[in-house]
Amino acid sequence: MYILGISCYYHDSAAVLLRDGILIAAAEEERFTRVKHDYAFPYNAIKFCLEYEGISGKDLGYVVFHEKPFLKFERIIKTIISTYPKSACLFQEVAINWMKEKLWIKSRIADYLNITEDKILFCEHHLSHASSAFLCSPFKESAILTVDGVGEWATLTLGKGRADWDGSGENKVEIFNQINFPHSLGLLYSVFTAFLGFKVNNGEYKVMGMSAYGKPKYLDRIYEIVKVNSDGSFRLNMKYFSYHYSTRQSFNKNFIGLFGLPRTPGERFVLDGNRGASSEEMRKSRRYADIASSIQKFTEDILIKIANHLYDKTGFKNLCMAGGVALNCVANYKILNNTPFENIFIQPAAGDSGAALGAALYVWHCFLNNRRKFVLNHTYWGKGYSSVEVEKILQNKGVMYKKFDGQKELIDYVGSRIINQKVIGWYQGRFEWGPRALGNRSILADPRNARMKEIVNNKIKFREPFRPFAPSVLKEYACDFFEIRDVNAHYPFKFMLYTVSGRREEEIPAVIHVDGSSRIQVVDKDINPLYYELIERFYHHTGIPLVLNTSFNLKGEPIVNTPEEAYNTFLRSGMDVLVLENYVIEKKEG
Repeated sequence: MYILGISCYYHDSAAVLLRDGILIAAAEEERFTRVKHDYAFPYNAIKFCLEYEGISGKDLGYVVFHEKPFLKFERIIKTIISTYPKSACLFQEVAINWMKEKLWIKSRIADYLNITEDKILFCEHHLSHASSAFLCSPFKESAILTVDGVGEWATLTLGKGRADWDGSGENKVEIFNQINFPHSLGLLYSVFTAFLGFKVNNGEYKVMGMSAYGKPKYLDRIYEIVKVNSDGSFRLNMKYFSYHYSTRQSFNKNFIGLFGLPRTPGERFVLDGNRGASSEEMRKSRRYADIASSIQKFTEDILIKIANHLYDKTGFKNLCMAGGVALNCVANYKILNNTPFENIFIQPAAGDSGAALGAALYVWHCFLNNRRKFVLNHTYWGKGYSSVEVEKILQNKGVMYKKFDGQKELIDYVGSRIINQKVIGWYQGRFEWGPRALGNRSILADPRNARMKEIVNNKIKFREPFRPFAPSVLKEYACDFFEIRDVNAHYPFKFMLYTVSGRREEEIPAVIHVDGSSRIQVVDKDINPLYYELIERFYHHTGIPLVLNTSFNLKGEPIVNTPEEAYNTFLRSGMDVLVLENYVIEKKEG
């Protein structure tokens, strides 16, 4: 049986396809439309999933949507009524958007796929998140924590799951407690994201990166606007916020009175005078860094409290996490180290795109009660292009290239270029599921050169200079360079979802953040053998078993999908070498 999962209309629209409970294709709509975090109906992602398997809508057993639109609409209308007249403008926007398309999702799905409406199911938003983590994990039983901005009503849920791996029982994903809108840890973090001059649902990871430059000097002020109980439950003082009645401004004058003037989007962030910064610029940047540090510390503290409470309630040694806040890799590792949980599984597409997968898995395992047999151990579920297709594209463009017939020769050549301080665009196989580039759509560089941070940030990615870079490290040597527990036991290391401290920072300065931390990806030979071999070749020549890895895109753009997009990004950036499957394009020096 085929089951199609769909998410859309908030951010990160996506589609996934299961065959008898096994994931075979998954993609976010943004990769096809080139609109970052695209929220539109995922026509292209659905088309890709069906074409990958060679099926049409009539072959689908079920189509499942990741939330319940009418329940969400109820929450929005009730919120508008309770905050009127401040919400008058919001009502007009809601009326247009919801009456135009969002309430008619069932008929839109039926029309596009040419199926009857009885094949279309709906799964509550946080149940989809919970299922996306637990029903992808290797666990038989687990506690489940989901945290995001908001679904229908819930913003945070506590739950538990039990899996039937041998056909003798049943699968259960149960939510037993939740925190409801407008009280939201995800929205609170987004308020500070907007306050610090970044785009909401896009810049939260920038706040996380900025936080390493500051100290949590404003933590007491955050506790003034949020009441936190001993079990981690909380309530926001809504007199400081406006996101519940406005789509244009998430904080108000009371918030500004407490934290000062907000940072202007695009304003330069500097903490030293080496960039010609004035003392006033440095003072303001330091304040922003301290505010970022404060909301990051608050988030970590409250998540640890909630996780400890969840452990007390379930007694399970395993924890599964999903929802956008589960992408906070600094907080994730602190949960592991400050709670009794021994193992954590985090859905790599933790945001709304992953909910499409969770909804589909929930139908297969819990609605239809089929036993578990799938574990998500990699993210390479997107569209790929063959060498024949790549060569045809390059020939049509008249591009000069080198073709390598053997894998060893390709790896030897690319490895030598990294050693010679060249920046590589690395394009192989199917693109990744989720927001992280994990060796199939990556930009690679030498981690030994401290200047690589500035080179890649300024000349290639065109992004803020305070942003850190991640290392891809061979699994066997990860513990030699980073302070981590048994690397084999923890799936988040595969997906770049833990931030840990470095051990030999002076040897790999380009992938160590200002606070000595690093968001690592552990590379397994059995999962991505070509990428593993490239890093292994670099290790044999340098003694360093890792490379700098960042996503293959420019600032403000989604990660590349097609070979044409990779080539155009290569031309528009300071990358030196482009590797498209077994074809290499190199810019002339000088």
